[in-house]
Amino acid sequence: MIATRVSVTAPFRKGIDPASETGDFVVGTVSYLEDANQTPVAYNLPQEYGMPARSGRFVTFPVRIRNARDRAPDLSLDGAGFALAQHATSVRNFFDDGEVRAIYYPEVERLVRNSTGAAKVVIFDHTLRISDGADHRGARAPARVVHNDYTEKSGPQRARDFLTPEEAVTRLSRRFVEINVWRPIRGPVRRDPLGLIDGRSIAPGDLVTTKLVYPDRTGEIYYGAYNPAHRWYYFPDMEAHEAILVKCYDSATDGRTRFSLHAAFADPEVPADAPPRESIEVRTFAFFNE
Repeated sequence: MIATRVSVTAPFRKGIDPASETGDFVVGTVSYLEDANQTPVAYNLPQEYGMPARSGRFVTFPVRIRNARDRAPDLSLDGAGFALAQHATSVRNFFDDGEVRAIYYPEVERLVRNSTGAAKVVIFDHTLRISDGADHRGARAPARVVHNDYTEKSGPQRARDFLTPEEAVTRLSRRFVEINVWRPIRGPVRRDPLGLIDGRSIAPGDLVTTKLVYPDRTGEIYYGAYNPAHRWYYFPDMEAHEAILVKCYDSATDGRTRFSLHAAFADPEVPADAPPRESIEVRTFAFFNE
């Protein structure tokens, strides 16, 4: 199966050589689908199911990942598909689920609303991650495969899960966006930093529709097929007062970036004994009145 062709962004600028960009960068390694001519499946199942994490042909590629801090003011959700925010939090223990929902969810709701101008923001889940720490205090390991959390189909499908049928008719007839808010629980982040591809460098065929299998339902994500034209960025040494907003779905087809690709990457300049990355990502829907 060839990757589903979707409207990704403003016109894809063919022929861009990421190696030609100047500035501070590292050469990290990320795991891509080898090509788009396959039908991968991702499994989000308990270990007792005995299933692998995923199927498909994956290859590790070295990529030039540019320091985005000097370009942060120019990186936006509608342009690159991600943006850096200064965002202090009152949460003391991110491993306390009750505290996260009572304190952090309202903080993130305000951040997304203020950052986008949305009329309504719905937070529907969160994930904690620790380097090499799957199942540790309920956390999962960083996602090292290049991916995007939602597809042309699963974005609207997931939104309907959290709206009444009546409200869904109204909300989904207007623009809505799925945004992940990613932040370190402690900093600075050295191991497994989050790498992000500028959405304007993603070609339609780079997004491979992938079934995401849960015990009780099946969703969809995109895995990324390798494209040497991808422009990678990261924010080095992120601290706990910083957050990245990552656009994973946008219903608008007016030239804005609609999808993103991202993954944790291995930075060869970071010592092996550096503290593990600890992070939280909160998934939100932003609904607009226009």
